[in-house]
Amino acid sequence: MIFIGIALLVAAGLALLISADAGSLVGMTQQQTAQLIPLLVLLVVFAGGIFTRRRRASELLSSVFLWVAIFGVAALSYAYRDEITSIAGRVAGEFQPGVALVNAEQGTAVFRRGMGGHFEVNATVNGHTTPMIFDTGASAVVLTPEDAEAAGIDTGNLQFTIPVSTANGTGRAARVRLDQIEVGGIVRRGVMAFVTEQEALETSLLGMTFLETLSRYSVTQNSLELTD
Repeated sequence: MIFIGIALLVAAGLALLISADAGSLVGMTQQQTAQLIPLLVLLVVFAGGIFTRRRRASELLSSVFLWVAIFGVAALSYAYRDEITSIAGRVAGEFQPGVALVNAEQGTAVFRRGMGGHFEVNATVNGHTTPMIFDTGASAVVLTPEDAEAAGIDTGNLQFTIPVSTANGTGRAARVRLDQIEVGGIVRRGVMAFVTEQEALETSLLGMTFLETLSRYSVTQNSLELTD
């Protein structure tokens, strides 16, 4: 109990130093010292469980090593949290190709290549999430009739007068203007798009009327990066 009391007093003292704006402590900045306190409190709790029980020396030593290892892993995880988050996002992208790994500070969204060899992109059109294929060969964003209706577009009043070429052959499409489209946190309003006739297209396409609004986009072997 004496050990726990002393350790708690040390933690409380550090907290008072920080709240009093006392400057740096043993070479650490005030912010770094503040981040250390939660880890110190956890160590106190763990250590208290060890020293308040009577154990043999070998058991006590094993417990100490165990908690030191746990504390070390926790400290390393916190120190490299940005890198761990990036790796976790990349792994998630392999299993969910349409989901973007977003870097809000740099304004980028990265997508992984899908199993079919295409870059699948989850786009939100007028509030509805629509799966699309990244396609620089498409002159515009192209929606299937089903995706257009899900996005609130009245396809019954559209005039399908524009000839288009698709993977299924030639067909016709109608020109529309989207209220909003969002891809990986990148939002654009008033983007021109096409809606195809029934069965002219299997999957909606993320084409140039959206891509040309970006500052850049790049494709590597297995990843697609969009930059706001």
